[in-house]
Amino acid sequence: MHIKKGDTVVVISGKDKGKKGKVLEAQPKKDRIIVEGVNMLTKHQKPNAKVQQGGIVHQEGPIHVSNVMLWDKKADAPTRVGYKVLEDGKKVRVAKKSGEVID
Repeated sequence: MHIKKGDTVVVISGKDKGKKGKVLEAQPKKDRIIVEGVNMLTKHQKPNAKVQQGGIVHQEGPIHVSNVMLWDKKADAPTRVGYKVLEDGKKVRVAKKSGEVID
């Protein structure tokens, strides 16, 4: 999967199109990610040992990885992700717009 936890992404389709946020969780087996502030769901929570106060809780839901693009800080725009093998044999992600190595 070309998106990892901690990356900054922008949503390119769906109800949250144009929103930018940090990836909180990546689910590679399902091809889904959870992005901060995107696809907010309403959950009715009963009081329990973890949550003393019950009520309505808002939390992020998963979205498909094809609906987001990586945000390139150098180009200040969304970019595609490519891969490059360095001289030491290490495979790294590369931003197509700026050519920068993504850490």
